[in-house]
Amino acid sequence: MSQHALDLVRSKGKLPARYGNFIGGNWIAPADGEYFTDYSPINGARLVDVAQSTARDVETALDAAHKAKDAWARMSPAERSLLLNKVADRMEENLELLALAETLDNGKPIRETTGADVPLAIDHFRYFAGCIRAEEGAISTIDNDTIAYHFKEPLGVVGQIIPWNFPLLMGAWKIAPALAAGNCTVIKPASNTPLTLLILAGLIADILPPGVLNVVTGPGGSVGQAIAANPRIAKVSFTGETSTGKQIMRYAAEHLIPQTMELGGKSPNIFMADVMDADDDFFDKALEGFALFAFNKGEVCTCPSRALIQESIFDKFMERGRPRRTDQGWRSARPGDADGRPSLRGAAEKDSWLHRGRQAGGRKMRDGRDARPSRRRSGEGLLPEPDGVRWR
Repeated sequence: MSQHALDLVRSKGKLPARYGNFIGGNWIAPADGEYFTDYSPINGARLVDVAQSTARDVETALDAAHKAKDAWARMSPAERSLLLNKVADRMEENLELLALAETLDNGKPIRETTGADVPLAIDHFRYFAGCIRAEEGAISTIDNDTIAYHFKEPLGVVGQIIPWNFPLLMGAWKIAPALAAGNCTVIKPASNTPLTLLILAGLIADILPPGVLNVVTGPGGSVGQAIAANPRIAKVSFTGETSTGKQIMRYAAEHLIPQTMELGGKSPNIFMADVMDADDDFFDKALEGFALFAFNKGEVCTCPSRALIQESIFDKFMERGRPRRTDQGWRSARPGDADGRPSLRGAAEKDSWLHRGRQAGGRKMRDGRDARPSRRRSGEGLLPEPDGVRWR
């Protein structure tokens, strides 16, 4: 099924053999002529070659954005709102294409991209299309002879860097408000999930004026730094891990560039003994929370990567939690799930968390018991066994 999905994305999405950067409304080859291959985590299939950009490509994108920014800022809120709604309409017309591309590139279940990621991204453009129509300035009376006028104006050109766990949705979170407010953007997708943002740029190229949206691909270490440290950027928005966020803040601080950071974190669930006082809806909800570590394959900052369970109920809790964890978490995210479509990213992220747990003094478990490392093949891709690390 994954090959059929890939063929559909390639034909309907009109994927080229390789993508350049989307700059000034056109596809521009990278300055150094270098490309890298984007692979699907489902089965390792090649998806497309993508521009291996450098700081020179960022400068080219900034040239295009600065050329467009004055006209875009002067455009009335009603006109910008209309264009953002057209973007949403175009995305809705291509919902299946974008959902399949997101699943192939990221590996998340097709039911999540079809039912959540893409519809929410569409709604985000519509939301900010509405917001900008209601945005107002303010007037303050200082005294009888003095009045202060407060005007809200675009910043100009903003730089945006997004992670790989919600590629299209995170892109919408950043692009929609920036464009609604009258800014132009240079945005960099994560190197291992650039596909949907590139497809989106192609789909809406005839809607937005050239230079308003610019997509530059490549490694975060060079391209991300070139965006964050550039004095031609009026604001930097970054979503990703904390250590990278600190680096981005240092780069931006050199030129006093304002930043908005959404940095990763994990939230432990704490289960005290009284959650098992009764076998009721409350306890069922606790078990549901325990299984949510597998939401979006665990690749979201709200996932409970740790469960702190009071020792007096540990064994009984795990006895009830194991089936829920397996049925609700891992089996539902298995490659070739109930609808036969691709779904699971590789095991590397999970392995890294298990390694951290063992380094912290825990011992590996499977189904609540001590266990040796194991992995099994399931359909296409590599499915890790459900396991964890236990501390006392």
